[in-house]
Amino acid sequence: MAGHSKWNNIKNRKGAQDKIKGKAFSMAAKAIKIAVKEGKSGDPKFNPSLRLALDKARAVNMPKDKIQKAIDRGLGKTANGTVLRENTYEGYAPGGVGLIIATITDNVNRTGSEIKTFLSKSGGSLGSPGSVSFMFTREDGEYKTTMPMQITDEKQQEQLQELIDTLRDMDDVEDVYCTGEWEGQE
Repeated sequence: MAGHSKWNNIKNRKGAQDKIKGKAFSMAAKAIKIAVKEGKSGDPKFNPSLRLALDKARAVNMPKDKIQKAIDRGLGKTANGTVLRENTYEGYAPGGVGLIIATITDNVNRTGSEIKTFLSKSGGSLGSPGSVSFMFTREDGEYKTTMPMQITDEKQQEQLQELIDTLRDMDDVEDVYCTGEWEGQE
């Protein structure tokens, strides 16, 4: 009976569950970091948005050490005492769509390398400073496109949405802003 290994079934099931759990933890950690940064406090007594984010993190059974690590990152601290820096990267997705990738990282070289590698593997490229920023204006800490690019091809829409979602799932990436527009865009 080849292919009917109980261990293989358990391994595959656990792998799928771990992937779902990891994505939930990542989203909860980003919500905590943003709440701490906006509220300028790591104490939930004085930061109601942090309290809400902590409740959501507990709902997905996020471990306390991961919660504390997310709070520390939001306050600009890391376990080894290095300082977190905000940085933006400009690049192009397939089809020439402009991207601004906002990050908070303790190692700018590592983050830049990861983003450059991922963009090149997905058919895009990392641009030089100023190559994409002229297509955006910054309002209330967010980038708004001034030169929207309508995307009508469904395949390109799916590829672009997948690229943006994967970039947002990276640990150091806070948000991704795009010049492309289409119906049903998240």
